Amino acid sequence: MTPQPSPQAGAAVKAADRAHVFHSWSAQELIDPLAVAGAEGSYFWDYEGKRYLDFSSGLVYTNIGYQHPKVVAAIQEQAAKMTTFAPAFAVEARSEAARLIAERTPGDLDKIFFTNGGADAVEHALRMARLHTGRPKVLSAYRSYHGGTQQAVNLTGDPRRWASDTGTAGVVHFWAPFLYRSRFYAETEEQECARALEHLETTIAFEGPGTVAAIVLETVPGTAGIMMPPTGYLAGVREICDKYGIVFVLDEVMAGFGRTGTWFAADLYDVVPDLMTFAKGVNSGYVPLGGVAISGEIAATFAERPYPGGLTYSGHPLACAAAVATIDVMAQEGVVEHAARLGGEVVGPALRELAERHPSVGEVRGTGMFWALELVRNRETREPLVPYNATGQTAAPMSAFAASAKAHGLWPFVNMNRTHVVPPCNITEAELKEGLTALDTALSVADEYTE
Repeated sequence: MTPQPSPQAGAAVKAADRAHVFHSWSAQELIDPLAVAGAEGSYFWDYEGKRYLDFSSGLVYTNIGYQHPKVVAAIQEQAAKMTTFAPAFAVEARSEAARLIAERTPGDLDKIFFTNGGADAVEHALRMARLHTGRPKVLSAYRSYHGGTQQAVNLTGDPRRWASDTGTAGVVHFWAPFLYRSRFYAETEEQECARALEHLETTIAFEGPGTVAAIVLETVPGTAGIMMPPTGYLAGVREICDKYGIVFVLDEVMAGFGRTGTWFAADLYDVVPDLMTFAKGVNSGYVPLGGVAISGEIAATFAERPYPGGLTYSGHPLACAAAVATIDVMAQEGVVEHAARLGGEVVGPALRELAERHPSVGEVRGTGMFWALELVRNRETREPLVPYNATGQTAAPMSAFAASAKAHGLWPFVNMNRTHVVPPCNITEAELKEGLTALDTALSVADEYTE
């Protein structure tokens, strides 16, 4: 679709937004949201007619891009047939979505509890784990994000937790492996893995194994920087959980449904959790949907004992119809395989080539359509381009980088001192190269702040 400029309509949208919309994670008077007129495929555009290649996939959820005609048609068909129905009933779209998801989850994660999104999926996974074990505590990693609701944000290991953390959520944080900024003085991935596992088991020992209900990890941490776990780490966590009777929860809200070039990131590591949360890519965010995939053992806990939790819109027919169509599209069009191929043959090599030329790039990490560049002031010292949790003028280098990307038609996903490369999983090779060219230009701006 060719964008048609309509500045007057854009001004009206912007005025209504500024008058009435309260935006998340923002100081309301300090933001200037872009008024978006439309979107299709890998692009969206504003009311001035300027088009942007979306290297953020919305919030890392438009895995099949915007306005896929088959998913739009499925939503329309479901709306004509049955727009909504209560969750206590068996409904075709809900049953079929659960079946298709269960077919793709690892191991025996064959029961699906539907939620409205990722954060409440995490909330319910924690509730299930605590009820299953009868234990109060949950462990999660620093450098993580699990959602904005009360338990999920307390699990989160970044500054967004601080304002809501009263210290009463029963959450204990630990360091997960990240060799580039190792907390374990490791020099190799093998050392980092072994020391991280030792640290985790020591944390459990000092907290009391009999008090820990669950360990919750993003299979591949997303917002925190796409830090690929070293070989053996997730398997080691699985062993620790089995040793102490702890429920192993993998958060695949961001990493699932093709993002890593596999249906789930757990497939990369041949590991099966007890509970797995999902959302985002399950239906490309076309209608809000999330859920928990549940193992046979935990499902059996609630076979004759009521599960004390639910949601009015659990398994909403429109959302589930969108999920069915999305999964079908991904299977029919080979989207998962496409993401794996482009990640290995195009994105990875191109980002590593950019890193050789730009002193602001400290490290390249990722797989599939899930990549991050660690931006630094100094490659030798690894000093971040901006300080941890930088705001205002201290965040100026990242702001300048993002502004340059947008000026060249690329909408980036930036967080602290990282930029992510997370376009739709079905992006074309030509579109990827267009975006990488704009990224190259924006990195030249970041280079100006290096030493």
